[in-house]
Amino acid sequence: MDSTFKLHAFELGRCQTNAYVVEVPANDRQTSVSACWVVDPGESPEPLLNFLRDRGLKPEAILLTHAHADHIAGVDQVRAMFPKIPVLAHALEHEWFQDPQLNLSLFIGEPVSVSTPTGTLAHAQKISLGGIQFQVLHTPGHSPGSVTLHCASEKFAIVGDTLFQNSIGRSDFPGSDPDVLMQSIKDVLLTLPGDTAIYPGHGPSTTIDKERRSNPFLR
Repeated sequence: MDSTFKLHAFELGRCQTNAYVVEVPANDRQTSVSACWVVDPGESPEPLLNFLRDRGLKPEAILLTHAHADHIAGVDQVRAMFPKIPVLAHALEHEWFQDPQLNLSLFIGEPVSVSTPTGTLAHAQKISLGGIQFQVLHTPGHSPGSVTLHCASEKFAIVGDTLFQNSIGRSDFPGSDPDVLMQSIKDVLLTLPGDTAIYPGHGPSTTIDKERRSNPFLR
């Protein structure tokens, strides 16, 4: 990833979910303020919130790769700090934000219900942060509205729970589909350039090349 671009990771909550702050520093643009997004603010997001506060960052949006509870539980805490912030997720999962059965929190005994998204993320949609272009890729299977945020210029993608280092997303949840998951991985993610860095919803980062070569679920 280019030095002009920063991706800050935070491992949050009991599920050790990766949340991200995507930042374009101010010194790379004609402005004095860094541009940033928050991606997947999960349970117990205090480390992420403290980072934003300490750095004086004001995120332009909250982006959700999907609406399972461990990825959305901190949405309202971010919104409490930034009341006007847009919240974007795939339309297929908007109702999940206030439905503990759909977002799976009911099954762990602590129902999660957070504010419904204010906007949508759709396949092939172009979004921009500080002049850097991203493309939304619909990658269902782990959940019907799972998306990937791909930045071709910086050679990285935030993939949620679709693909991991040496593993793939679970497909045994309500709304999951193992065949659709594999199709998303093989027909969408594995078609990205091999040197694309992959930042998943859990665990360490990897690359497309590494997963093509060594992921036992993709052989």
